[in-house]
Amino acid sequence: MIYPSIDKLLNVVESKYALVHVAARRSKQIAKEGYLQMPESEYQCKKNIGRALEEVSEGLLEVKRGE
Repeated sequence: MIYPSIDKLLNVVESKYALVHVAARRSKQIAKEGYLQMPESEYQCKKNIGRALEEVSEGLLEVKRGE
């Protein structure tokens, strides 16, 4: 099973497209700056995109909703 699940992520973000956008931006930011919002040992994923999705799932990223 893929972690975090898409169902849990879509409770935080309004659409799959917004989720892709947020995760891609955060993944690039992690690669560039190396800053993680949780201790590295708490992440289940080793890749930046997975870590970005985990941060979305945990509510560590503020996702602005479109109007």
